[in-house]
Amino acid sequence: MIDPVVFNTLRQFRAGIYDRFGARRDALFELLDAATVAGLVPSLAYLSLTAVHRRGWGSLYDALAAGTMDVPALRDLVGRLPLDDGQPIYALDTSVWSRDDAETSPARGYYFSPSRQSAGQPIVAGWSYAWLAQVSFTHDSWTAPLDVRRVAPSDDAHAVAAAQIRDLLGRRPPSGPVPLGVLDAGYDPETLARALGDLDGGRVAVLVRLRSGRCFYADPDRQPAVGRPRRHGRKFACDDPATWWTPTAEHTEQHAQYGTVRVRAWAGVHAKTQNHPQRGSYRTKAVVRGTLVLVEVERLPRQTRIPKRLWLWWRGPGQPDLAVLWRAYVHRFDLEHTYRFCKQTLNWTTPRVRTPQQADRWTWLVVLAYTQLRLARRTIEDVHLPWEPPQRPNRRALTAARVRQAFPQLLVTLDTPANAPKPCGRSPGRPKGARSGRAPRFPAFKKAA
Repeated sequence: MIDPVVFNTLRQFRAGIYDRFGARRDALFELLDAATVAGLVPSLAYLSLTAVHRRGWGSLYDALAAGTMDVPALRDLVGRLPLDDGQPIYALDTSVWSRDDAETSPARGYYFSPSRQSAGQPIVAGWSYAWLAQVSFTHDSWTAPLDVRRVAPSDDAHAVAAAQIRDLLGRRPPSGPVPLGVLDAGYDPETLARALGDLDGGRVAVLVRLRSGRCFYADPDRQPAVGRPRRHGRKFACDDPATWWTPTAEHTEQHAQYGTVRVRAWAGVHAKTQNHPQRGSYRTKAVVRGTLVLVEVERLPRQTRIPKRLWLWWRGPGQPDLAVLWRAYVHRFDLEHTYRFCKQTLNWTTPRVRTPQQADRWTWLVVLAYTQLRLARRTIEDVHLPWEPPQRPNRRALTAARVRQAFPQLLVTLDTPANAPKPCGRSPGRPKGARSGRAPRFPAFKKAA
């Protein structure tokens, strides 16, 4: 039996979702429930075959085409339900909805793909979405997606990430701990610092992965008597240990999966700015100082590769806690498990919608479906197939796949705020002799380097 507190939280959450839907709200809500319980399907129309979907299959496409939702209000609703065991640590990354052959879909761009190729290159055409999710140090794959936005080909991913962080701070109490944003190597620390503006280094801390060939510099220890003042001091090359000086902080601990973990930090270093708003002028280049962090582990959880050095860049108020930083970046990969579950189980990238607005609505439905499952993960009954081993009492929280298997039984008691469908007769269909015409074609945008 599910906990009454969790049950009431789920009912309030579902009622809040329904209130924030506009046009086609009943069809949108039934589509949400169908996406939560259906599992992997070959196309969107198969969701209409679930027991929770009482409308025809045409209402699925009509809900995505003509439905409306208050996205800022949904963002605020999801933000009220953070992880109960989570730290103020938030992973930010982008994931691509591949639409290679969808020539009639506008606003597509070219993006890197590690698993799919086009003409022999790891590049796909589609829509890119920036996710912000809270992570925890609990040994599971659950995250709390709090925001998702489409990154247009003309947009800058750093500016989108900065906007997500700014909205996150607006929903958090001012007296709370400083949040830490964790980003992968696709983000540049200096560009992100400029995009954050007044938030940089003050109200938010940022942890970004660096490639191993980066070079940094200390502040100059002396200035020439005449001539232009020096802006760079001693050089620090990440791939040359001979250039490293004594770290300003160090942390060592024993971990069950990684063995001996050694973390060193060098504070007050900066990089030479190459791309900046004043490029090509004689203005003084801004110097962005931060802390360079090196993480070295004895072994990896799976003995398939040799451990390598991990370089991170931290910038924020006060002094960094090295014991938290390396764990925060390790748990950033929990967001990858969320991507996989949303794509392979909740059918995030399965629908072949035409417009990016339809993709935005479906993406938010997937986020809301995942949040429903997350709220029930600790107290829902473990329903498993005969050949699957039970997860309780060994696991405090069930896995996402196991919660989805048990969620249809919970929906029976939760009920639905959506109104029952009203029969309207048979559609007359397209008039005889009418032609829809050729749909316009939109080439994918290639962003200049």
